[in-house]
Amino acid sequence: MLCNRNNSMRPMLLMLVMALCLWCAGTTQAKAHVPLSNTSLAEVTPQSAHLLAATISTEAEKTSQTKSSGRVLFILSSSRFHGNSSLPASVSFGEVVNAWDIFVTAGYAVDFVSPAGGAVPIDPTVLGPRLTARLQDRRIMDGLERTAKPEQIDANLYQAVYYVGGSNAIYQVVDDQNLQHISRKVYERGGVVSAVCHGTAGIARLKLSDGKYLVDGKRVTGYPEEYEDRTAGYFQHFPFLIRQTIEQHGGIFNAPDPEKPHMEIDGRLVTGQNYPSAPLVANAVVQLLQQKTSQ
Repeated sequence: MLCNRNNSMRPMLLMLVMALCLWCAGTTQAKAHVPLSNTSLAEVTPQSAHLLAATISTEAEKTSQTKSSGRVLFILSSSRFHGNSSLPASVSFGEVVNAWDIFVTAGYAVDFVSPAGGAVPIDPTVLGPRLTARLQDRRIMDGLERTAKPEQIDANLYQAVYYVGGSNAIYQVVDDQNLQHISRKVYERGGVVSAVCHGTAGIARLKLSDGKYLVDGKRVTGYPEEYEDRTAGYFQHFPFLIRQTIEQHGGIFNAPDPEKPHMEIDGRLVTGQNYPSAPLVANAVVQLLQQKTSQ
């Protein structure tokens, strides 16, 4: 009889256990789903870093699955050093993450391309707790560790390109003819070209099909040479100067304050002055694309 009694109670016990598990999971998710902008750096501990990254990635993935707005191509440099020196250079990981979050939340798929393809350099020593947590976000890291080569990209798939900054952004990208072809095609098909900080170097020599420079007659911003430390070793390896080159090609360059975010929107060209400008740029690109879709 005792065995029969235990067997008869087993379904009820299983139901109670399942209900308890569901309740715990819901409670954990509710606690973990804290908007990143409301989370201070001090609150992100090593123990919570993985959970934070996973939560952000999961929520972004859920959003992207409910919408299908198109694709955005992130253009990065493959260079690991300044010029031919041994001075390390890297991608601005924050400019990737802060824009990626906005594009994916808006329903856009994001792909990555670099001149050499494969992994691009990231310097983890300059990242705070929030960005360090995002190094565990495989949706971003898989893309950064396996960027496509330019010849593997079909420009017809993209509604916008986004040139990522960083200490290496002034190298390689600007003279890559395949990358220029991609951006030119996206722009001339009615898409948006965007860049932030040193990423603006990537459009400094970008020409359209009629032979005119993209920046000719347009308002542009980025990180200009007057904000650089001209006495530093890295600066001696710069192949060109961003403001000077853009102005030589007819651009109207404006960079009012190196410490404050600033953005220029001129038609379908969107540029940001510095690191804090990345979210502004991404939001502006999304708004332009949404306006185009609604027309």
